[in-house]
Amino acid sequence: MNLTFEPMTRELAGEIAAWRYPAPYQRYGYTDDDSRETVARFVDPRYRFFAGLEGGDLIAFRSFGEDGQVRGGDYAGDFLDTGGGLRPDLTGRGLGPAVITQGLAFGHGRFGTCRFRVTVADFNRRALRACEKVGFQPIQHFRRESDGEPFTVLVIDLGAVAPPRRTR
Repeated sequence: MNLTFEPMTRELAGEIAAWRYPAPYQRYGYTDDDSRETVARFVDPRYRFFAGLEGGDLIAFRSFGEDGQVRGGDYAGDFLDTGGGLRPDLTGRGLGPAVITQGLAFGHGRFGTCRFRVTVADFNRRALRACEKVGFQPIQHFRRESDGEPFTVLVIDLGAVAPPRRTR
């Protein structure tokens, strides 16, 4: 897998807004009712969303900044928050670590930082395992303010570990 990342466009955001995930991951999908808001958020430069393309096909996205934060967590420190998603038909195939690694390499080049932070819902064991395979370490557990759902905050310092390598 060889991803290229480019700034999010309305067309690509519209594709993501149509993604639907199976249970229990359906909460990561978007509804037709909120597709206009979803597209607007994905193209808002404050949230720094980027499309992950392979051979011109949209397969993933990454965000860098406040969009990766969840209310209730402690986000002190000089880490760049990141989050992302993988196209639903590609989930569960072990692609997560490669997508995350390539996203971190892109983020390092684009934003000049080696220190990244990710926040993952505790129920999402696949995402937690993928992050840990890449080298993220958990530093915090908390409950979201709005509904008490548990989350884990993980960090990685690429300057303290070998830089991420592209995995297949």
